[in-house]
Amino acid sequence: MPSAIKGVLIECDPSIRALVLNIDAKTHDIIIEELDETHLMVDENKVEYIKSELNKLLAKNTFVPEGEE
Repeated sequence: MPSAIKGVLIECDPSIRALVLNIDAKTHDIIIEELDETHLMVDENKVEYIKSELNKLLAKNTFVPEGEE
């Protein structure tokens, strides 16, 4: 018997897609299907986790000139 998983369609640019794939590589329970270069189907219960992890990664990779911290 087939089973269904509720998912959310995410549209993003390829660089953000790569970050989401990296986040999923740790647990393998976030991405349901990779649709194309800009679309991913993800578990609806993991959307807030993805947002949180992306914010952490993007904050870590943001350049802040010296003296403006």
